[in-house]
Amino acid sequence: MDKYSETDKKESLHIVVKNRSDLFRASEILAREKVIGVDLESDSMFHYKEKVCLIQISVPDQNILIDTLSIRDLKPLLPVFSDPDIRKVFHGADYDIRSLFRDFNIEINSLFDTQIAARLLGIAQTSLSYSLESRFGISMEKKYQKSDWSKRPLSREMLQYAVKDTYYLIHLARMLEKELREKERFSWFEEECELLSKVRPALPKDEPLFFRFKGAAKLDHRSLAVLDEILKWREDLALRRDIPPFKIIGNPQIMEIVNTKPIEIGGLDGLSPKQVSILGSSILKKIQIAMEIPENKLPVFPKEKRQKLSVMVLRKINALKEWRERHGKKIGLDPSIICPNSLIQAIALMNPCSPEQLKGLSEIKKWQINLFGEEICALLTSISHAEKEG
Repeated sequence: MDKYSETDKKESLHIVVKNRSDLFRASEILAREKVIGVDLESDSMFHYKEKVCLIQISVPDQNILIDTLSIRDLKPLLPVFSDPDIRKVFHGADYDIRSLFRDFNIEINSLFDTQIAARLLGIAQTSLSYSLESRFGISMEKKYQKSDWSKRPLSREMLQYAVKDTYYLIHLARMLEKELREKERFSWFEEECELLSKVRPALPKDEPLFFRFKGAAKLDHRSLAVLDEILKWREDLALRRDIPPFKIIGNPQIMEIVNTKPIEIGGLDGLSPKQVSILGSSILKKIQIAMEIPENKLPVFPKEKRQKLSVMVLRKINALKEWRERHGKKIGLDPSIICPNSLIQAIALMNPCSPEQLKGLSEIKKWQINLFGEEICALLTSISHAEKEG
C-alpha cells in the first residue's frame, strides 16, 4: 500500500490500494468497523462508456482509496457493503449505488444518505460542500469535480480532494441523525434510505435515440428523420473515439441543424470553424440521406397517451396541492418532499376513505401515510360530501 501525508491531520492521511493482496487487507480492516464513509469518482465526462475510477472509504482513524483501474475485481469488498451491521454513509447515493452495482455487482445494505437526511430536516441547501462549510468550516476545491479520474497517476492534490469527500461523512451523519431523532423523523429517513439502496442501473432500451432527445416530440416527421440520422452518426463516432457524444457536437447545435437543414457548408452556422472543417461534410451527408427518405417511411415520435381527468379529480388535485403548501410551511419541509405531484394525482384518482386504502398505492411510503394519511382522507371526504350536497 502506498501511504502519503502532507500534514499531521487525519484528513490528509490515506492509503492507496492498487493490488489484490492490499484489497484483502483493506476489506479485513473495513469488516471490523461499524460505520464507513463512502464516495467514488468516475470518468463520465471523458469516455463513451463511463466507469468507476476510484472508491474512497473513510473510517474513524484512516482513509482508504481503492484504485479501481488497477484492480477491477472487488469481490473481497462485497461482504462489507452488504453487511447490515456496517453503516455506509454516502452523500447523494443514487448515482453511486447504480455505478457500484453496474461495475462490480456491489449491493448496499444499511445505507445512510446525508443528503436525504438534510432534505428531511428542511435544509434548503443540501450539497456536500455546503454541509461541510456550514458545519465544519471546511471548503471544497470544486475544480477537481470535473477532473479526468481515469488518468494515471492521480496527483496528490486530487487524492487529497478525494479523501476530503469522505473524511467528514461519519461526523456529519452523527450530527444529522441526532437532529432527525429530535424531530422524530428518523423512521422517515430509514425508509427513504432502504428504498434508495435498491435502485439499479437502467437497462438499455432498444429504441431510437431521438426518444431521449429534448424537443424531439415537437418536430415534424422530416425534421425527426434528420435528427435520427445525426444522432446515430454522432453515437457511432463517439463510440469509435471513446468520448461522450456531447463532445462531438452538442444538443443545441444539433437542434439548430435539424431546424435549418442546410445543404452546404456555409449553412452550418451553429458549429465552430474546427467542427465545420472536421465534421461538416459528414453532417451534410446525413441531412441529405434524411431528406431523401420517402414520406411513408419517415420516423414518427409516439404520442403520449394522457389520462383524461374528470372535473372532480382536478378539483381534488388542486385541493391537495393547496393542502401540501400549508403542510410544508407548518412542518418546515419542501412541499415536493411531503407529497410530489405524481403522488397527488394517484391519491386523487384513488380517492381513499381511510389510510389503510393508501397502502395500495405503490408511489406512497409508510412515513407519508403515518404523517398525513388521516388528514388527506378527511380532506377528500369533505370534498366528496360538498359535491353531493351541491
